[in-house]
Amino acid sequence: MSGLHTPSQLVRIEAEALLALADRLDGPMAADFDRAVTRVLECGQARGRVVVTGMGKSGIVAQKVAATLSSTGSPALFMHPAEAVHGDLGMIAEGDVVIALSASGETEEILRLLATLQRMGNILISFVCDTQSTLARSSDVALDCSVPAEACGLGLAPTASTTAMLALGDALAIAVSLRKGFRAEDFAALHPGGKLGKRLATVRQLMHAGDAIPRVDAATPMTAVIYEMSRKKLGMTAVEKTGKLVGIISDGDLRRLLERDGPDGLRKSAGEVMNPAPQTIAAPELAARALHTMEEKKITSLIVVSADRAIEGVIHLHDLWGMELI
Repeated sequence: MSGLHTPSQLVRIEAEALLALADRLDGPMAADFDRAVTRVLECGQARGRVVVTGMGKSGIVAQKVAATLSSTGSPALFMHPAEAVHGDLGMIAEGDVVIALSASGETEEILRLLATLQRMGNILISFVCDTQSTLARSSDVALDCSVPAEACGLGLAPTASTTAMLALGDALAIAVSLRKGFRAEDFAALHPGGKLGKRLATVRQLMHAGDAIPRVDAATPMTAVIYEMSRKKLGMTAVEKTGKLVGIISDGDLRRLLERDGPDGLRKSAGEVMNPAPQTIAAPELAARALHTMEEKKITSLIVVSADRAIEGVIHLHDLWGMELI
């Protein structure tokens, strides 16, 4: 690689570009970045979308920025700027925010969109390396993606600059999601498939519900309790009174009862035998949280309850095996 950078030097050039971007975000660009976050947040609150556009390498980054925004709770789509002037501008609606990526800020295909965006009143946020460019000066918010040098040995191919754009897009998407209170449960709802979907499964998706719930009234005799536990095959039963959870009886509780009282223990009621402080969980919680609780408490099931202690289901350790939750 005579006269050119080594692979490690190339990576360090891109790393230095990111560090320079981080310094600007902590300093002179902080206010502009906060304005951009606010604009995207307001767009979502008004049920608008974010339209991300860019040409060439910047367009590829723009597609990833749109995908990250969408997956973190800000509906977004990619618009090819060359196709936009041939009809695709119809995908932009009043109230949408447009994010345009152009290192030079002079990309012809993007500049041709400016008049239409201004006429429609769309907010324009730009990622540019030249804050004095036409695109930057036409934007409501211009974010500086300039880099000390490109990693390309010739200084021509977009490399460090597109890396900076990508990181800035991630920062914007995550900052917006944090401001809007986007939760792990919300993320899970948008990622139902694959290994990630399994990790983000909720208790409601996996719990035993309806007739599959082992449940008895507090006044139920232990002979009937044993029948219910055997029939539902979860090694436990919830105990309720006037429709609300008041306790749990597990196989272990039953074994200890018989060891202590012998056959006389079967004359007792569920309310006399139950553990009155069962471990519970809410249906919207992640299954990973249920697994953690079971491991921590060394138990095999959790009763799923509503805010008013109504029994909604039971989740068992067996339901979590093979779900790749950890």
